Amino acid sequence: MAYNENSRETHMTRAELTAAVADQAGLTRVQAKAAVDAMLQSMCEALKTGDEVRLVGFGSFSPVKRPAGVARNPRTGETVKRAATVTCKFKSGDALKALLNGQ
Repeated sequence: MAYNENSRETHMTRAELTAAVADQAGLTRVQAKAAVDAMLQSMCEALKTGDEVRLVGFGSFSPVKRPAGVARNPRTGETVKRAATVTCKFKSGDALKALLNGQ
């Protein structure tokens, strides 16, 4: 995992995830990269079509529509129009919550 000095948090990069998958699944790095890329691509395509992606025990990803509106520039106080967007929401599963909380 890499250390980000700005946020003082650790994070896992795609390359590190691929290496971990390769080690745990007994795959080559090339095979693991193909598997990780295929999984992420499949998830993105499902979310783009409006489907929810559920990984039992891990969590659920679901697309969320945000309507257009008015926002405020915090530096100038000026109001600006914000376009409607679609983003993704993640809800962790019970097994992941238990793991994170040491249960």
